[in-house]
Amino acid sequence: MIRTIRRLLAVLLICAGTPAWAGLTIQITRGVEGAVPIAVVPFAWSGPTPAPPQDIGAIIGADLARSGRFAPLPAKDLIAHPTAPGRVNLANWRVLGVNNLVIGSVRALGSGRYRVEVYLYDVYQSPQQAQLLGRRFTVSAAQLRRTAHHISDLIYRQLTGQPGAFDTRVAYVTVSGPLKARRYALKVADSDGYNAHTVLQSTQPIMSPAWSPNGTRLAYVSFEHGRSEVYIQDLATGARRLVSSFAGLNSAPAWSPDGRELALTLSRRGNPEIYILDLTTGKPPRRITHDPAIDTSAVWMPDGRNLVFTSDRGGGPQLYEIPVQGGPVTRLTFDGSYNAAPSVSPDGERIAMVHGQGGSYRIAVLDLKSGLFQVLTDGPLDDSPSFAPNGQMILYSAQYHGRRVLTTVTVEGRAGQRLLSQAGDVQSPAWGPYRK
Repeated sequence: MIRTIRRLLAVLLICAGTPAWAGLTIQITRGVEGAVPIAVVPFAWSGPTPAPPQDIGAIIGADLARSGRFAPLPAKDLIAHPTAPGRVNLANWRVLGVNNLVIGSVRALGSGRYRVEVYLYDVYQSPQQAQLLGRRFTVSAAQLRRTAHHISDLIYRQLTGQPGAFDTRVAYVTVSGPLKARRYALKVADSDGYNAHTVLQSTQPIMSPAWSPNGTRLAYVSFEHGRSEVYIQDLATGARRLVSSFAGLNSAPAWSPDGRELALTLSRRGNPEIYILDLTTGKPPRRITHDPAIDTSAVWMPDGRNLVFTSDRGGGPQLYEIPVQGGPVTRLTFDGSYNAAPSVSPDGERIAMVHGQGGSYRIAVLDLKSGLFQVLTDGPLDDSPSFAPNGQMILYSAQYHGRRVLTTVTVEGRAGQRLLSQAGDVQSPAWGPYRK
């Protein structure tokens, strides 16, 4: 078992992820008591050609179910199939006990364009006040799936008062092949695992992808030259830039909120410490921590003033905070002997981490305001937590039937899902920011 950060670093240097997601199965691993019952009626199709393969209604229903806050009615239990406002009978849906109803349609306009309409209802309101949302979109065939995710975000915000995170992307590392012929790949996919594409392939490990704040670039660690180096890659053009190749360890890149700097772990002077690299000036990286212990895995607080990082300076891995301009170090975690790999929520109010106890490693969350420390997952080998951009879910890597898979859990630990690839392992996840 991993007992210290030193062993953790050794494991990180030899581990990686999986093959391309040629196919994906989503398993709901735990439901939510009190999830809001909702009916999503299959969208009507009209046009001279066969319906497009993207089932808008099914995508919306799957999104809402994955959030853990909604319980879509099974298709076999739908009492009616209205597709336009004039055909909705609210009384029908009250009988089924659902709170809300989603209906819509897709119409072919020609020249590869489609019109998508969607309506959301509160079935317990009067007919005059029941419609909560009505929108129309004209999109191309390639935009249909993203439009469905966008609709899911609109519904989520309307019903919860919080932004959704369905129209977002995730990055992850995969590894496939036998031990002596490993193939590593850095991939980006939609938040539900679809539309995966490869950013980089290598016969050497790739680690620690990190999204730029505007979602256009990824920083990551590559061993393609036989040692760790940090690259930045533009996702639109594929252009790569080597930004850190110092002697020793170059690892754990994390973008500043303004996208101008990277926090890194470097051992250029012998001991792993936290540095900040200015991406605009080309100046040497500025050292932030000064301690004989190992300091690693720094992430930025949303205001850009402080870093949260992992250190064993107290005798075991714990989380600490330090001002980026230098200053006193504050210890943040005290529950248990192992807390590492922090991820800060977008509002700066929570920190997710890997919490080790009794030989099991699970995802936990610390509420910085209340001090409440909550273990969210079951383990035994959970790692790499990453907050969704709305702060309501956490993506992480877990062991399942001898493989590494991606898994999500709500910040309350009340619902989760497992994303399975057809083969191999998937790990090092990073949930991207909102798309522009």
